[in-house]
Amino acid sequence: MSDVIRIPSREEAERLLEEGLAANPGKWGDHCRNAARSAEAIGEAAGLDKDRCYVSGLLHDIGRRFGNLQLGHVYYGWKYMQELGYPAIARICLTHSFALQEKRGYGGAFDLSEEQIEEMFNELASIDYDDYDRLIQLCDNISGASGIMRMEDRLADIISRYPNYPDDKRVLTMRLIDYFNEKTGSDIYELSCSGKTVDHY
Repeated sequence: MSDVIRIPSREEAERLLEEGLAANPGKWGDHCRNAARSAEAIGEAAGLDKDRCYVSGLLHDIGRRFGNLQLGHVYYGWKYMQELGYPAIARICLTHSFALQEKRGYGGAFDLSEEQIEEMFNELASIDYDDYDRLIQLCDNISGASGIMRMEDRLADIISRYPNYPDDKRVLTMRLIDYFNEKTGSDIYELSCSGKTVDHY
């Protein structure tokens, strides 16, 4: 990756999210806003760029603008951010669903063509995860539509909807809590403002 990371401004990212919600309204917008706020707080405490963390969290699910997709939202978000010239955000769109960095790491429907699936997983396999990838994986899994929630509750809800969710992915995702607790020297739930259980997204 280039030393100069091009990302949208906060204002542009908010505009892109609003356009996405106009195209496909839903609770995913509030989920993304909560992930963004959480990512900013945890990321800044971990020594990361807070604007990049915020924008990454806000746009990680931008592929949902293209419809009620499962794996498709990962692919289309990745391609959309590439087309707009934001490769770092495109990467987040790709990696956020894959704490387990392989095809079986996705428990939902593979609602893409074989060519798209091959393209996506070839790219995923080429990536060495950094703390921005890990941070958005964390914040995606503690952010509900109404606020921050315990990861155990969020994962239980996801697994109830996607019974093929791999257990080793669950374990890897849970480990992100200890990883960022250590990186920040704080409790990630306190950094995210609360650890309350909220309505499931």
